[in-house]
Amino acid sequence: MRTSKKVLQEEVDDDEDLLERAPIVTVMGHVDHGKTSLLDHVRRENVIAGEAGGITQHIGAYSVQLEGGKVITFLDTPGHEAFTAMRARGAQVTDIAIIVIAADDAVMPQTVEAINHAQAAGVPMVFAFNKMDRDGANPEKIKEQLANMNILVEDWGGKFQCQEVSAKNGLNIDELLEKVLLESELLGLKANPNRNARGTIIEASLDKGRGYTSTLLVQTGTMRVGDMILAGSNYGRVKAMFNERGVPVEEAGPSHPVSILGLNGAPSAGDSFLVMEDEREVKNVAFKRQQLQREQSIRTQRRRTLEDIGDIIQIR
Repeated sequence: MRTSKKVLQEEVDDDEDLLERAPIVTVMGHVDHGKTSLLDHVRRENVIAGEAGGITQHIGAYSVQLEGGKVITFLDTPGHEAFTAMRARGAQVTDIAIIVIAADDAVMPQTVEAINHAQAAGVPMVFAFNKMDRDGANPEKIKEQLANMNILVEDWGGKFQCQEVSAKNGLNIDELLEKVLLESELLGLKANPNRNARGTIIEASLDKGRGYTSTLLVQTGTMRVGDMILAGSNYGRVKAMFNERGVPVEEAGPSHPVSILGLNGAPSAGDSFLVMEDEREVKNVAFKRQQLQREQSIRTQRRRTLEDIGDIIQIR
């Protein structure tokens, strides 16, 4: 076990080994402002159109290829809670956040919450003023409300990019994605594909027919079928990998989301994973982590019990 800490530490890549990678984007906003319609439109129009079967399954992340060949990876988080939970676990997954605001409504508390989350994580924001097809659409009012929060869009002399869109009829969606790519270029996102893969678990569940299925996002390195993987306190050999359309793939490089089979349990969202060469070491580390989890849960249970007894004595 002496070498495990060294193995688990992040290796530092040489600059010449780093290649450009796709940006990872999270779409956030108020529940009725069209976040889902925007994602659905992008997925329907751009996810390598024409492939037989289309999108066959929902996984929490998917890649979109634009006409120029550029790729954007979208994280389809269930809500800000998931974004916060993953950030709290140290999973810095998102590169850019698209904040969706309905142009016929206002900056709602949930929108403010999304902006706060993105700012706390230090993630650049691009604003999408949605529902421009509606009669009451007034993007200037939204810009004014944002200005009152010290967020100035480019039209008003600020640094934040914004785009008026309609997810319903596809108006200016391509322009929005171009602005995301521009933001990505400024960030200079790079990763080394020629090393063992590391990344983050997006979601995991038990499929009755196939066993534990985990959706994960490779952040550096390349993961291949047959690799030995450690994810949180779970481990296993990658038996099969699928992209977001359910098509089997043999490998996944940086910024690629895939769904895998082969882990011995369901890791938590935000758990980091890494590919390791030594199967025995993988099992050792997983076992140690399971022991720690058990000890922590016993400690918290014991502490609660003592508090409960104290409360009972006070009541009497």
